Amino acid sequence: MDLIQKPPLAVVIDLDDTLFPQSSYLYGASRAVGRAGAAAGLDQIRLTRAVRRSLLAGSDSGGTIDRALAAYGISPDLAADLIPTLVAAFTAYRPRRLPPYPGALAALAAVSARYPVACLTDGTPAIQRAKLAATGLADSFTTIVITDELGGRTLRKPHPEGLRQAAETLGVAPADLVVIGDRPGKDMAVAVALGARSIRVRTGEYADAPDSPPATASVSDLSAAAALLGAG
Repeated sequence: MDLIQKPPLAVVIDLDDTLFPQSSYLYGASRAVGRAGAAAGLDQIRLTRAVRRSLLAGSDSGGTIDRALAAYGISPDLAADLIPTLVAAFTAYRPRRLPPYPGALAALAAVSARYPVACLTDGTPAIQRAKLAATGLADSFTTIVITDELGGRTLRKPHPEGLRQAAETLGVAPADLVVIGDRPGKDMAVAVALGARSIRVRTGEYADAPDSPPATASVSDLSAAAALLGAG
């Protein structure tokens, strides 16, 4: 059904690669791990690059540091001693500033002025909250749902529990939500799971990923999504 003919009662927005480029966070986190590795005698630049490549290959399943050390050429025995220190450096990284996508702040403000808005995001809670603070977005939402706080990685999108919690907190049925996100296999899939509508933004790493499952609408960025919702 057309988004304008039947506007939602609330909106749920993804964080990484929807509101800001996740690559900007990964770049800084990789450097933090590289510095920790240098203190342990590793080549800082080489390790930083290995971690960045590992992160860009995908971190959903965990083991990012393990893969980076293997690519660096560290033996499993030595890696086992290094991993706790390097993981701690990654988790402790707190960016001072992460730039939102152009127009994203204004678009979010416009959507928030018209609808209750939840942020639904996956990831280590301390890291996701640090991203929200660094982007200046932490106070822009009616509620923030970090799926890992609900039950760890197993409840990450497309598991429906996070969206169900967002709908309950916003006080609307899932069918009355519109989910905005960049990843069809996560953001669009979780919307489909609960009968919500969705808008795909073609930003970030998954901008060219196949439309599977398809969104209700597909637009270039959050500004275009806001306009589609009558909030532009």
